[in-house]
Amino acid sequence: MWLVVVEPKCLLMIERRLPKNVVTENGPDPIDVHVGQRIRLRRNLVGMTQEQLASAVGVTFQQVQKYERGFNRVSASRLYDIGHVLSVPISFFFQDVSVQVAEERYGVLPESFDAAGGALNLADGETVEDDPLSRTETLELVRNYWKIRNDRARTQVFALIKAMAQAEA
Repeated sequence: MWLVVVEPKCLLMIERRLPKNVVTENGPDPIDVHVGQRIRLRRNLVGMTQEQLASAVGVTFQQVQKYERGFNRVSASRLYDIGHVLSVPISFFFQDVSVQVAEERYGVLPESFDAAGGALNLADGETVEDDPLSRTETLELVRNYWKIRNDRARTQVFALIKAMAQAEA
């Protein structure tokens, strides 16, 4: 997109760079997709259905689906409502924005992007979906682990899993 600036005695043409992958051009914005993934992650962690979340924030479940896929942007007020229902601060939805997502959005990383401050370090070609922490199996394991009421039994389960993992490494 070109922006024409007319000043006395000169005509300037300045190229205004739009971010890659904005909703109107090449599909959902990578940040919107990330926020949607975080909504889905938290909703699954608390064991809530799309219908339940939709009802709690006053939208249809189809709208929640669109939020979770990044097809529709979540307004600030709606994100606040979703955070309240899911018992997380709004910042939760922006945690772990990967360097890849930020680069897709900005082309180059802005100086304000803090790669050390919680961004996922993904290998080349790896996506957030490849991360084992975002798998349904992991979510179910964590949810069921915390359902164990006996502290000693929960500690033993933890020790067992840790020992098994170390034996595999």
